[in-house]
Amino acid sequence: MSEAKRSPGDVLRETRKKDSRTKRAKVLATVDAMKARGETVTFLAVARTAGVSKWLVYAEGVREHVEAAVKSQAKAGRRTKLAGRDASAASLATDLALVREENKALREERDRLKKAVQRSLGAQLDQAGTKELNQRVNELLAAVERTALERDQIRAERDELKRRLTEAEDDLAAARAAGKEMFKRINRT
Repeated sequence: MSEAKRSPGDVLRETRKKDSRTKRAKVLATVDAMKARGETVTFLAVARTAGVSKWLVYAEGVREHVEAAVKSQAKAGRRTKLAGRDASAASLATDLALVREENKALREERDRLKKAVQRSLGAQLDQAGTKELNQRVNELLAAVERTALERDQIRAERDELKRRLTEAEDDLAAARAAGKEMFKRINRT
């Protein structure tokens, strides 16, 4: 029955109040979330993040909450600076320069180690190559020795054959001479 007595204006006012409470709650939740994430809280940033108009964040009941968050962050920033936890631009520049130098030194060390590994691998490959070459040289030297022995045997056989040929020629010459002598004697008689 009481709903029947409500006028359209009452319904509209009630809807606007409900919408206003929802948006205000959204703004307050956004402020708390921004503080928790460590984001800088400003009226404009809160309005954008919450998706509401700027006038709402300045409205009574909301403005105080945003201002308290802004002041809280400002105090925390001062405490951080006083405690020395907030780095100055010069300090950050020095840190950056030190990190760059360290990176440069690490790159140089990496390059030096890379070259050392390459030299080591090259030496290992050379040793493996040298080992194979030494083995091949030894095989060739053994082949040369075998060939020299065969040559010496062949020379000895050749010399023996020459000696025997000379003996045979001498025997043949002696036999011819004896044969001629015999024919001469036979012909004389």
